[in-house]
Amino acid sequence: MSLSVHWITNPEDKDLQTLRADLDPSISLTVGEQFAPASDTHILVTGFPERDHLVACPHLQALVIPFAGFPEPTRRLMLDFPHIAVYNLHHNAAPTAEMALALLLAAAKFIVPIDRTFRTHDWSPRYAPDQSVTLDGKTALILGFGHIGQRVGSYCQTLGMEVLAIRRRPGKAILPGLRASVHPPGALPELLPQADVLVITLPFTPETDGWIGAKELAMLPHDALLVNVGRGRIVDQAALFQALKERTILAAGLDVWYNYPSQTDMRQNTPPADFPFHELDNVVMSPHRGGDSTASETLRRIHLAALLNALVRREPVFNQVDVQAGY
Repeated sequence: MSLSVHWITNPEDKDLQTLRADLDPSISLTVGEQFAPASDTHILVTGFPERDHLVACPHLQALVIPFAGFPEPTRRLMLDFPHIAVYNLHHNAAPTAEMALALLLAAAKFIVPIDRTFRTHDWSPRYAPDQSVTLDGKTALILGFGHIGQRVGSYCQTLGMEVLAIRRRPGKAILPGLRASVHPPGALPELLPQADVLVITLPFTPETDGWIGAKELAMLPHDALLVNVGRGRIVDQAALFQALKERTILAAGLDVWYNYPSQTDMRQNTPPADFPFHELDNVVMSPHRGGDSTASETLRRIHLAALLNALVRREPVFNQVDVQAGY
């Protein structure tokens, strides 16, 4: 079996050479942002395919999204092409989980406001009543228990926390050594009152849009922490802002948002939400960089090569996307 693959990108020459060296010899790889559909193309690598591309490739077997997640416009398009399998990459699972842990610890220990004060040589926080949360012995509820969520669960377990989780298929295997009580989505109202920490690693789908609103936030303990490295719109922004402002939850660490710059010249002046989260001292803010690291492109190349090699060798591939569900 041989595969003809086109990746709609312009990688650095050294990265392309390394990728080709990692591929099975029976894989023919072309790259370029200007894709001229070919009748013999078997696999297209892009997160945002065009309908014309798919129609013009009669032998297309698979679409590989070279990142985690499934953009909604792409999902709607692929519903019209049920014969084309869709896969994505989870190369950023480790850095994203690490970001979740960093946000959790920063929020729990109020690192940012204390750092800001101490930079003025003000020692007052040392002598004021301490709001810092001890995580040892607490309970973490993780929404979305895939590659990222399970890593976060492992970190929480190492911190001495009990781990609860929600996933669509709770019976699926989890990481060896990870002890977690995994539940279906319908268990959310029962689990929220037990959660000292709520960590969101869910993908964005029509079903998860606004899943955590004012009602759900009110079910959390008043000193709960919330961390979101999934997608901003999974949590209703008005409800979250109000809960943080009124301290009905203690603090939050947020790496994903509601408004993003649509153009390059807007990158320095786009508020990330419709509410002034930046005015709150109980929020740690990060501009959606959880999956980024100095190793990101290397990891992407390694995972892409492994996926393509598995496909050409007819080996099991575990990261196929359910187009109907959106992840």
